[in-house]
Amino acid sequence: MTTTINDTAVDIETRKAVLRSKLKEKHGMDKVFTRKRSEPAIAELRERQPAFRGLEAGHRACQGCGEALGARLVAEAAGPDVILTNATGCLEIFTSPWPQSAWRVPWIHSLFENSAAIAAGIEAAMKHQGKATKVIAQGGDGGTFDIGFQALSGMLERMHNVFYVCYDNEAYMNTGIQRSGSTPHAASTTTSPAGQERMGKRHLKKDLLSIIASHHIPYAASASVAYPRDLRRKVRRAMEVDGPTFLQVHCPCPLGWGHEGAVTIAVARLAVQTGLFPVVEFERGEVAGVMPLRNPRSVTEYLKLQNRFRHLFSHDPRAREEREHLQALADRNIEKFNLRGDGMDPLDSEGADTVRRGGLVA
Repeated sequence: MTTTINDTAVDIETRKAVLRSKLKEKHGMDKVFTRKRSEPAIAELRERQPAFRGLEAGHRACQGCGEALGARLVAEAAGPDVILTNATGCLEIFTSPWPQSAWRVPWIHSLFENSAAIAAGIEAAMKHQGKATKVIAQGGDGGTFDIGFQALSGMLERMHNVFYVCYDNEAYMNTGIQRSGSTPHAASTTTSPAGQERMGKRHLKKDLLSIIASHHIPYAASASVAYPRDLRRKVRRAMEVDGPTFLQVHCPCPLGWGHEGAVTIAVARLAVQTGLFPVVEFERGEVAGVMPLRNPRSVTEYLKLQNRFRHLFSHDPRAREEREHLQALADRNIEKFNLRGDGMDPLDSEGADTVRRGGLVA
């Protein structure tokens, strides 16, 4: 028997009525379920979504895909007057299986390494035609940190009016979960497996944002899918700038990181709240803003949620050393970017908004 939304709603109301009756008999409580404010009907929730959806639903991303959420938020905030280039990777694969496409804006699939170069060429052509349409280049961490960095650096140095977005899921996920320059220290991947020889990846995650900022571009920032309002604000800020801008979006990957799709946002939030992924803004090479951490969380809380770090909780004596090393890296980020908050800040990592049912407020 097929259960519809209306059937579910009726069932819920029936259970509420039974519980209300029992509570009234036992405690004399008759207003347990009185609502202090009106709640939207399920049919209205869709209407509360942003008016423009540059990336439509129905694509083939995995459940809980952080990259899909990040791309959707970027596309919504950027608006319709854009042209996108997309490096080869998960985002390209799951949004454009021929002959279908989930994109509702002009979109070009580039090679793995040249999303920035193609975007620079489009921007030059648009400028020649006297058009102000914004060009957005997209790539994963493999196509940004490693394979495509040469083209990206050149585009930034030449000051093209291009907004580059890196969806950072910390490995080459599309080709089989291989390590990248963004993979964290001690994470286990198919090319840095944990075992007798090593405890996962031996090297540190590349501080790409600082490298990008050293190009002295007008604006560069990091963001997390756990904080959509902050992410959308940074997209709009980048869109307003006449010149090269950059955004690094931290996007958990349930398949590659080894966590349930239902906890993607919780994992992303802990990455920020531990200090392992600092949320920072640069203007002309100088730190211009950070998301403060009211009460920094233990790195262990973050690691325990992911199978890629499960070897760090084994009886191997090296495991504790690696956990302490990762905690030291997080503490170093907190000090380096002065992330420790002071008091109740509505924009810190606990006060800032998170993904909520019913859509996002612009």
